[in-house]
Amino acid sequence: MNILTLLPFIVLIGAMFLMTRSAKRKQQQAAQMRDQMQPGTGVRTIGGLYATVKEVNHDTVLLEAAPGVHLVFAKNSIGAVLDDEEYNRIVHGDGDLKSDSPIVPDDASSLTEATDSDSSDDAKIDLGKKPEAADADADDTKVADAEPEDAETKNGKADGETDAK
Repeated sequence: MNILTLLPFIVLIGAMFLMTRSAKRKQQQAAQMRDQMQPGTGVRTIGGLYATVKEVNHDTVLLEAAPGVHLVFAKNSIGAVLDDEEYNRIVHGDGDLKSDSPIVPDDASSLTEATDSDSSDDAKIDLGKKPEAADADADDTKVADAEPEDAETKNGKADGETDAK
């Protein structure tokens, strides 16, 4: 066989080997991270719950989400073990959060405040309905002036007749 015919298979097998190797490395790092958990460390679960580790067992972890609220989680459900500084910053809001960007208000009142140039009355548009009483009176006079038609001879057809033959 020619080496060129085997080349696609060799490349495919090599790519599969590299993908499984990187996945295995990530699994080992996650297992090592979960083994580093000790009582008192802060963690984030894969569901996004921040809690403090109270007790570590073989397959489970006892977490304290709030004072007096204890939860039992599987070790595999721990997404990240956080260092104390990051945990306190996220959960308790400790630390300096210096930002150069402008602070966005909690409500939209600053976006809708009227300025002096916007307060002119000449640019207002009336979006309300027009009174229907004036229109109704005009329609009644038109109907009264029209001559009544005979119901049977309307459009040259009697009731019940159709165009079909």
